[in-house]
Amino acid sequence: MRNIAVIDVGKTNAKLALVEEGSLRELTVVTRPNTVLPGPPYPHFDLAGHWDFFLHHLRAFHAAWGVDAISVTTHGAAAVLLDGAGNLAVPMLDYEHPGPDDLAAEYDALRPDFAETGSPRLPLGLNLGAQLHWLLATQPGLRENLAHVLTYPQYWGWRLTGEMACDMSSLGCHTDLWVPRQGRFSTLVDRLGLGGKLAPPRRPSEVLGHLRPELAAETGLPANTPVSVGIHDSNASLYPYLLGPQHAFSVVSTGTWVICMAMDGDDIAPDQSRDVLVNVNALGQAVPSARFMGGREYELIRKGDTAPVTAADRAGVLSRGVMLLPAVEQGSGPFRGHKASWTAEPRTTGERLLALSWYLALMTRTCLDLAGARGPVIVEGPFARNGDYLDMLASLSPEGVETAASATGTSAGAALLCLGNASAPATSSVRPPDAAAALRAVARRWEVLNERAI
Repeated sequence: MRNIAVIDVGKTNAKLALVEEGSLRELTVVTRPNTVLPGPPYPHFDLAGHWDFFLHHLRAFHAAWGVDAISVTTHGAAAVLLDGAGNLAVPMLDYEHPGPDDLAAEYDALRPDFAETGSPRLPLGLNLGAQLHWLLATQPGLRENLAHVLTYPQYWGWRLTGEMACDMSSLGCHTDLWVPRQGRFSTLVDRLGLGGKLAPPRRPSEVLGHLRPELAAETGLPANTPVSVGIHDSNASLYPYLLGPQHAFSVVSTGTWVICMAMDGDDIAPDQSRDVLVNVNALGQAVPSARFMGGREYELIRKGDTAPVTAADRAGVLSRGVMLLPAVEQGSGPFRGHKASWTAEPRTTGERLLALSWYLALMTRTCLDLAGARGPVIVEGPFARNGDYLDMLASLSPEGVETAASATGTSAGAALLCLGNASAPATSSVRPPDAAAALRAVARRWEVLNERAI
């Protein structure tokens, strides 16, 4: 039995998980906040702090359990820029920094058409190409010093192995840099003057390299420990189910972002106005997807509260028609630009949390429909443990809802990159609740109100 250490950097937290082969059970997970440092020169991520954290716990994991391979998964809209000596050419920009918007007109004149890339035009630095354009235009000396651009998972792979790459799933994550249906760089790469500087694209499941000797000595891991190329995090959630029988299904990857990915679904036209885009899975295939910032919305409305939902809360929400209308985060998702509102103010914390869970499920179902999803819906990540969310989603999904067992939604998929002939993990079916008809009535009213607002 082998154990895979998974470096997993989400927008909110950085994690290291140890996943057991066969069961795909997480033997242990440690986390630290993915804190954004304020600058100068601009808000950026604490790569040095993450690195020390990963090495410390790799050493501890190996001493306690044994580590046989390392895999990496990270959030998208992210790259690390290196100089010729392999040092940071500039700090790694936080994609929520508004700086790239200052040069939006210039960037819009450079970026390829949506029809070419399937990458919608997004605000801030959510298009990686916009980040690169802004950095090259505003950071003195960067263009002259820049030697290598690595998508984010492969930065950690390079630190571990000394080998450089980009992975197709990260390049295909609304970067404007990739043509999903042709599997090649877009014209933007040369327009930005980055030809030959982006590391070569590889599939996530390939072996990037083996642990640097000095790191093997520091952590106690064997020097021949393999490290996978690595993968974009929502695609890590999708990957396990690509290993099973081929049929129509969708995966909902939940975290800071909720990403709905439809495999073998209905033929749809991506719609950038509603954040319906084309992602690229671990096999290099184009995947119709839709998304919203569900985890962020959950935290904004929850406000740290954890009160249980009572029967009185449920009765109050249904009788008074308490609903949250989109969008809490207005910069992305299927209702971009719309301001959230309550149809009636919740009277208790329980009412607010119940209506919030139903809102998140209704947003998820909207995204699934926009992506052309057919077949069962598999929910990964923290929302798979929210019973009220699952009740609403199951009431609206006649082909079934299933949940993944993994506590960290991306860790099993990232671990499977290192396991060769693995099979899809088991899931648990979600039964529609007794109140399914009432929940469908709530959904119909929510949809009508949103149609009036659009």
